[in-house]
Amino acid sequence: MPPTFKDLKKYCDKDDWTLVRDTNHFYYEKTLPDGTILKTKVSHATHKEIPKHLWKHILSKQLQITEEAFWKRVK
Repeated sequence: MPPTFKDLKKYCDKDDWTLVRDTNHFYYEKTLPDGTILKTKVSHATHKEIPKHLWKHILSKQLQITEEAFWKRVK
């Protein structure tokens, strides 16, 4: 099942990301122990599925986790 933007928002909320701005999207940041700051944005169209190519980018570059780790946190 492809993730929706609602799933991504739920992940950010459960994984202690900080909502830094809520304008045309939800903008989140998380500071890692080494000082690295991760950033992602979540569409307000939370019912929509995230396109596959975008999802791969979000996992690897923005969240820096595996899909398995994502779903464990969301459930």
